[in-house]
This record gives sequence, C-alpha cells and structure tokens, in this order.
Amino acid sequence: MVQRADPVSIALRKCRKTFPDGTRALEPLDLTIEPGETIVLLGPSGCGKTTTLRMIAGLEQPDEGGQVLFDGADVTALPIEKRNIGMVFQSYALFPNMSVAGNIGYGLRIRGKSKPESNVRVSEMLDLMRISKLAERSIDQLSGGQRQRVALARALAVEPRALLLDEPLTALDAKLREELRLEIDELLRGLRITTIYVTHDQAEAMALGDRIVVMSEGRVAQIGRPREIYLKPASPFVAEFIGTMNVLHGSVVDGAFVTSAGTIPWPDAQAGATSVRFRPEDVRLEDNAPHLRGEIVATVFRGDRTRLVVDVGDERTLVLDTPARREFLRGDQVGLCVDHPALIVMSEAS
Repeated sequence: MVQRADPVSIALRKCRKTFPDGTRALEPLDLTIEPGETIVLLGPSGCGKTTTLRMIAGLEQPDEGGQVLFDGADVTALPIEKRNIGMVFQSYALFPNMSVAGNIGYGLRIRGKSKPESNVRVSEMLDLMRISKLAERSIDQLSGGQRQRVALARALAVEPRALLLDEPLTALDAKLREELRLEIDELLRGLRITTIYVTHDQAEAMALGDRIVVMSEGRVAQIGRPREIYLKPASPFVAEFIGTMNVLHGSVVDGAFVTSAGTIPWPDAQAGATSVRFRPEDVRLEDNAPHLRGEIVATVFRGDRTRLVVDVGDERTLVLDTPARREFLRGDQVGLCVDHPALIVMSEAS
C-alpha cells in the first residue's frame, strides 16, 4: 500500500516578482489552493506561470511583502529542500549514471532513509507507475514516456505534501501525451495530493485541473473550473486562448442579432451588443431556414467529424465541427444555425 502524506493547503499573498534587470514577471498575485486540489496554471510563454510555480517551490523569492503559506505557515524564506515537495521538470532531470531504481530512490537516500526502507518504497513506486520490469535499466535505455514515469515516481517516493509539475508532457508525441495525461489524472485522483501543474496546452488543463488559473502578461485573467472557463470566459483573451472561438459582428434588432450574413433569433438579447462569440460545436449545418449563409473556404477531415471554415462576409471566418459524413468542398454554399443560448457577449476591452 502506497503511503500518503496529508495534503497541504497553499496560499500566495501579494506575490509579485521583479527580476534584477527590472523585468516584471508577475504582478501581485493572491491564490489559494485547497488540500488535495489540482490547480493548473495555463497561459502562453512569458505569462508568469512558471515563475509562480518556482515561488511555490522555493526556487524564486517574491518581491518584498509577498508571502507563500503552507497550511497557514509562512514558508517564504524556506529553501526548496525544506518544503517537502515533489517536482517534475520538462527535461525530467534524471541521473544518467543511475538505474531506474537508483533514480527513484535518490531522494530517499539523501533524506537518510535506511536501505531496506528505501527498497520497499522504490518497489511501491515501480508498481504504482507500472515500470517494475525497468528497475535495473539505465536512463538512456528508456523511451520518453518511460522517463516521465520514472520522474513522477522519484517525485512521489519522498511522500511530498505537494506535487509540482512544469510542462511535464511537452517533449512527448501527441498520442503518448494523451495516454500519459490520462494516467496522471488517475494517479492524482487516487493519491489526492495537492498538485500545481504548469502548461500552455489547453487540453491538458481541461483534463487535469480541478480549477484552472489562466494567466496573461503576469496577471491572472480568470480562475475557475474547466467547464466555467470554457463556457463562461471572463475576457476576450480567455475566450480566444481556451479552445476555438467564433466572433460575429452585428447589432440587436427586435429580439434578434442581425449581421451581414443573416439573422440569429435571440429573444433575450442583450441591448447594445455589437458582437457575439460562440464555439464551433454550437454551429450546425441547416439547409432549410438557416440563420446565416456563407461559403466554405477550408475543410479538415478528422475522421469522427469535419471542421469547416466558412466565409460569411464578416471580419473573420466562422469555424464549425460537423459529424456529417458527406464530402465538403471549397466553394460550397452552406446554411448555418446558432442557438441563442450559446451566444457569449463581452466587452472587447474586458
């Protein structure tokens, strides 16, 4: 039975980070992570997500006045080795001169664990990550996915109170990345360990996070559960960064949104709206009485569905996914319908 340390609550209070050259990497940040919760820090490169992770780890210090709290205790001045955390890096950071078992047991050895005790723990981790047959292999004999499992096993072997993962799947191919994402999700749910996961991949964020912290230019753009972030984005940045989002310009007239391409019925329309947003899956093809009309300018067949890009005469083309099995060609004229509950209205400046 794999032992589990009690999960820790983590809080950041007024954590800002300015580097010596004057670069402001992070604006004042307040964030509370509940015990056993998986928080995903999501955003483009340079948004501050890795800086935030490194502050939690103790690898970076916040500017004066910032605090990092573990279970309410101030650990801001504590170095990483005093915080009892496990960390997995994008590069894996494994020791090439050690076997798989040696890598997993390294943290136990430097913590002064006896050899018998370490061996038992290493065996548990090998079983947990399903790599028992690889115990005596050297690191250079492993695939990328196997190395990632070793890195996770090493991080968990020391029974950390929190697990920090910095873009751990970036170096893997798409199929393996999806497989490991499912395994990591199952693992975290089973261990119920407080986890902070950094990624720029929205699919990873949606699959793994209890909550997602969307970041932009050193600031938090939105915090919420995956469903909330996807269906109710707080700003145009969040709307565009999470998934694909259509934008259509027009005006509200007599319970409808009127555009150059047609009219979308909208009984409870928000007065004064000049643009609406909606997801590709909220658009459907309609030959009879469509709301909008346009011309297909691109098609991508994806097996279970086809993605169409349609020019409706607006500033931007519309994107929709259809399960229809027919073949679509560029230049085809199509009718589209959008159900009004899917329409999202927000200020362009928000």
